[in-house]
Amino acid sequence: MRLRSLGIALAATAALIALPATHPPAVAAETPLSQGRTATASSEENAGTAAAKGVDGDTGTRWSSAATDDQWFQVDLGATATVSQVVLNWEAAYGKDYKVQISKDGGTWTDLKSVTGSDGGVDTLDVSGQGRYVRMLGLHRATQWGYSLWEFQVFGSTGGTQSACGTANAAQGRPATASSTENAGTPASAAFDGDTGTRWSSQAADPQWLRVDLGSVQDLCRIDLNWEAAYGKDFQLQASADGQTWSTLKSVTGASGGTASYDVSGTGRYVRVYGTARGTGYGYSLWEVAVHTGTTGVPPVQGGGDLGPNVIVVDPSTPNLQQKFDDVFKQQESSQFGTGRYQFLLKPGTYNGINAQIGFYTSISGLGMNPDDTQINGDVTVDAGWFNGNATQNFWRSAENLAIRPSNGTDRWAVAQAAPFRRIHVQGGLNLAPNGYGWASGGYIADSKIDGTVGPYSQQQWYTRDSSVGGWTNGVWNMTFSGVQGAPATNFDSGPYTTLDNTPVSREKPFLYLDGSAYKVFVPAKRTNARGVSWPANAGTSLPLDQFYVVRPGATAATINQALAQGLNLLFTPGVYHLDRTIDVTRANTVVLGLGLATLVPDNGVDAMHVADVDGVRLAGFLIDAGSTNSDTLLRIGDPGSSADHSANPTTMQDVFVRIGGAGPGLATNSVVVNSNNVVIDHTWLWRADHGSGVGWNTNRADYGLRVNGNDVLATGLFVEHFNKYDVYWSGERGRTIFFQNEKAYDAPNAAAVTHDGIVGYAAYKVADSVTTHEAWGLGSYCNYTSDPTIVQAHGFQVPTGPGIRMHDLLVISLGGKGQYAHVVNSTGAPTSGTDTVPSKVTSFP
Repeated sequence: MRLRSLGIALAATAALIALPATHPPAVAAETPLSQGRTATASSEENAGTAAAKGVDGDTGTRWSSAATDDQWFQVDLGATATVSQVVLNWEAAYGKDYKVQISKDGGTWTDLKSVTGSDGGVDTLDVSGQGRYVRMLGLHRATQWGYSLWEFQVFGSTGGTQSACGTANAAQGRPATASSTENAGTPASAAFDGDTGTRWSSQAADPQWLRVDLGSVQDLCRIDLNWEAAYGKDFQLQASADGQTWSTLKSVTGASGGTASYDVSGTGRYVRVYGTARGTGYGYSLWEVAVHTGTTGVPPVQGGGDLGPNVIVVDPSTPNLQQKFDDVFKQQESSQFGTGRYQFLLKPGTYNGINAQIGFYTSISGLGMNPDDTQINGDVTVDAGWFNGNATQNFWRSAENLAIRPSNGTDRWAVAQAAPFRRIHVQGGLNLAPNGYGWASGGYIADSKIDGTVGPYSQQQWYTRDSSVGGWTNGVWNMTFSGVQGAPATNFDSGPYTTLDNTPVSREKPFLYLDGSAYKVFVPAKRTNARGVSWPANAGTSLPLDQFYVVRPGATAATINQALAQGLNLLFTPGVYHLDRTIDVTRANTVVLGLGLATLVPDNGVDAMHVADVDGVRLAGFLIDAGSTNSDTLLRIGDPGSSADHSANPTTMQDVFVRIGGAGPGLATNSVVVNSNNVVIDHTWLWRADHGSGVGWNTNRADYGLRVNGNDVLATGLFVEHFNKYDVYWSGERGRTIFFQNEKAYDAPNAAAVTHDGIVGYAAYKVADSVTTHEAWGLGSYCNYTSDPTIVQAHGFQVPTGPGIRMHDLLVISLGGKGQYAHVVNSTGAPTSGTDTVPSKVTSFP
């Protein structure tokens, strides 16, 4: 480290903001507390630069991150330690500005040192603090690359703070499996039977593994290996919360067999020995493996458990079942911005004569593997009596995984936005309008079979995906279908219909079900060019509930992040969760599933959730409600600059809703930003409130609804409304949207407030000028400028005009003459006029 003169101005703040000292490590020969410990990071550039490389004691290996500023590297010391010095040995890609922080629980962090203007090399920082976890939090990179550390060394002492490692063998007698066995006499179980006269042995090949299930997540402190003559020369000791994603506790090279003990730190339910190089010409053979656990640091978060106070599980014999539905409905019928959240779960069976009326923040779901496993001979009803027959505010509710035989032959589901109807078999007709056929503004159906006719009647717009219908009576403005058997043919030039034979990429939403008496979550597989329902074939994967942290009201963001760091998925039970820090989803294939419209509220300006640029994350079934202090981005999928190809296993965002204002003042610059490639956005409503509490042009300011920077992103069922600037701004290449519904912000005070670049009004759907390929079908934008009805918006849609741009079936509408559109897309399309809400359409552009 080369020290620059800082001058007197920095002297007063030297305690918190300093350049590193120039002296070498104070205890050069001392083994760092961090060496060989469990390390994690916000990202890894590739498999060869894993986090573990930063604490392996080898200055020829390194950790490196993705090429963005917002990155971190963290080590678990295994127990609370008094930390006196941290040494960062930077590779050429170093951090210019960063913090070194310490934590007792891996969730709440305290600054040990803030570094500004580092010039790389070796940064030696004298610090003082106590904790189990130490991390480097990157603020600004010095190069165009990420952050890269040859070694991250933490020095200090554990003193008497570390609890003794347990002497009992937590693995003895536990279920064991292996990659192979030499013969029937050397099974995996023999290495965990407590008998040094029996052994496991593998086939004579590399790699091989042996693993044990401890039964629950444990705090791991030591692993003992007793090798037979056929030993492992190079191997790793690994831990996992779910038996699928593994973290390395210890890497061993050049071992010589015999009996050896290894101190480790980390948590996991599953422990395995992963051999990469044998010491002999035979396989791997172990007489015994012992796993020791302790109580050092914060105890691990356990998966599974009960579903909390707001989940109502019933079966056909449940006493007073109708009363249970009625009681919740009475409370929730008009509670548009209340805090009640409820989930009805119906066990498989036949339910006769019930009418489940579904109010705000209420979900009803069957617990069978297929919809027909849970049969309702009766009704699941949404109507609009609470709002004088107007269904345009019937938001935030859902029905899923049921069969319904309506009492009068037709079920009523008169909803607006954020009210999905998924995986339902209606053995009759379906009426989407309220009693009396008042206004309605929905809506979304997916993976459902309606044997009879669907009657939208007064519904302004609707999107139906991968379903089958017995008929469809009518449409008002924009009815879009993809992959729907029985859908009407496209007639957008003269009518409301846009129909695609297939959906290019889809993956159904994960759902909770019962396997016998055990709860599991089914994660459906990706489909391409789908048409019709996914069931009863049900391709996908089942995850037991003990692989989920069941989040209940009162849970903290620190505990949620600890669960994620352990490798657990998240199941949010119904409730409102205030977050004092961002939820960080960093593991591929993580499932984050909400029940009963579970609601996340970021406090003090933090972002609600960040998802790393990894494969196959599933986000589903929750609402993010902006806090009163401005958040930059409520939901971010992928780090800025993400570039990985996720086409084989995309991240999906399904029934994830965002609200800014309405329940009180809310502020967020961006609602959702998608940086990863290949993401599938399947049904979302991003809403800057036009009514409720805390509503005003600046009171609930939110500039952007959806910003897409990733390539090959697909949106199916995109509802985005009322943002101060662009509702959708799409910068990624080869993006596709099937169905888009929008209203411009009612409360724009005048034309000047929305004029930019000489254009009056921000387009509802803007494709960046740099984009060369983009395609969309069935898009509608409506204006209702109640604050200044004289505003004439230049256009609803703004796109480049190159040969790769293809826009199909677009419309704009002036609602009651409150404001007008001059054109539909760019300068194409007739203006709207008058008060008759007549659409102006463009069927193909350019």
